[in-house]
Amino acid sequence: MKNTHDTQSIFELSKPGRRAARLPACDVPERKISDLLPAAAIATAPPALPELAEPAVIRHFVNLSTQNMSVDTHFYPLGSCTMKYNPKRNERAAAMPGLADLHPYQPAETLQGMLEMLYELQEALQEISGLEACSLQPAAGAHGELAALLVAAAYFRDLGENRTKVLVPDNAHGTNPASAAMGGFEAVTIKTTSDGFVDLDDLDANLDDQVAVLMITNPSTLGLFEPNMQEIADRVHRAGGLIYLDGANMNAILGISRPGDFGADMQHYNPHKTFSGPHGGGGPGAGPICVTEKLAPYLPAPVVVKESRVAGCESREEKRKAGDSRLTTHDPQLPLFRLDYDRPKSIGRVRSFFGNVGVLLRAYAYIRSHGPDGLRRVSENAVLNANYLLSRVKHILPVPQGNRCMHEFVASAADIKRDKNISAMDMAKRLLDFGYHAPTVYFPLTVPEAMMIEPTETESKETLDAFAETLFRVTEEEANLLHEAPHSTPVSRPDEVRAARQPVLSYPE
Repeated sequence: MKNTHDTQSIFELSKPGRRAARLPACDVPERKISDLLPAAAIATAPPALPELAEPAVIRHFVNLSTQNMSVDTHFYPLGSCTMKYNPKRNERAAAMPGLADLHPYQPAETLQGMLEMLYELQEALQEISGLEACSLQPAAGAHGELAALLVAAAYFRDLGENRTKVLVPDNAHGTNPASAAMGGFEAVTIKTTSDGFVDLDDLDANLDDQVAVLMITNPSTLGLFEPNMQEIADRVHRAGGLIYLDGANMNAILGISRPGDFGADMQHYNPHKTFSGPHGGGGPGAGPICVTEKLAPYLPAPVVVKESRVAGCESREEKRKAGDSRLTTHDPQLPLFRLDYDRPKSIGRVRSFFGNVGVLLRAYAYIRSHGPDGLRRVSENAVLNANYLLSRVKHILPVPQGNRCMHEFVASAADIKRDKNISAMDMAKRLLDFGYHAPTVYFPLTVPEAMMIEPTETESKETLDAFAETLFRVTEEEANLLHEAPHSTPVSRPDEVRAARQPVLSYPE
């Protein structure tokens, strides 16, 4: 039986006079608050906070948490989001006091360990991408897109060119045209063919001396690797433009293919997708960007740099082998890591301090744990899992763009919608009753009744089999049952359009 408090807000549970703690009487001479603070800083009435005893507070939030889905509790085949399990050792590493308790205003000489890790992360991200320079500052994937486009704008300004257009294929992430617009560009849609690839004729028709950047997701949102990628890059480069690679789907090609090698000039990473940082609550996130050498001067400042050691001095490793214990961060003979602000062509800072360092440290731990061979196996297993699941569901939900995929695939519920009046949304809602998070639905827009499914590499064959069997069961159920799903949640079908247009942002007094 459901707890009747499950759908009540903490304000509704409030009872006047309830307290979680009672403070002892003041044991020092009392003074009026007006003697201590200016009048403008003193509220005329206490804040309208809920009043509850501690057990009520704890039970409320614990009960709420049990209603949430998470990667730790459920299978999350949320296409394009790469909801892989987060290894807990990365969480422990990032929470170590020597890292978590640092302050960004500390002198650089007291941050050498942290700066060295961030420097090595920059180097690793450059190697994985095949690009020569990196900024760790951006705070999310879309923020990385925007930062990279601002880098491109600065580059063209420096050349004296006024390029105004960004080309975006019609199956790209929705953030791409939004980032282009925020960066001051006009977003121009490029058509894709029926098999899901860039239409080269439409690309040619839109290429001119006003094109600054082509933004492309490869592998694409359809889970397909663009076979004409090098030709596309060559055509854009001949027109004087740049290639931006949306790195949201890097989990499919780690250690196998590098964007810099197939023509990309810029890319962002989503560490939470590719290198297993936690998703949740809209943040915190990170969106590091890598660029070619010619774009490096325009990167956000600061970046972590490594000073050359004094000529003739032994390296850190040489001193360690010699048994020299004087390995302190103040030793002038050792390499010094610092934040470099002296970058006159930089677009400037795009985030406070140095970005979400806790997320970056998790990515560093993940990369170091796996190593080059392990990262390749991550992608190989992600692609294997996606193709296995595709083979299990394609007879239930057709996959318009072929029988093979990379890390994800897009199935279509159009036939079931026509024959049984069961939509992709109906199926997504019903899956919640069986303990599965829904796939991404209605994206990309090029597939009718789209269901984008991505199992990631961390799920077992048993989980994939159970999910496929549940999908089949759902398609055999009565339409009316699905129209009212989910049936096991406190709220079933909210008015999503109204919620988006008229959100409740505060509790009425």
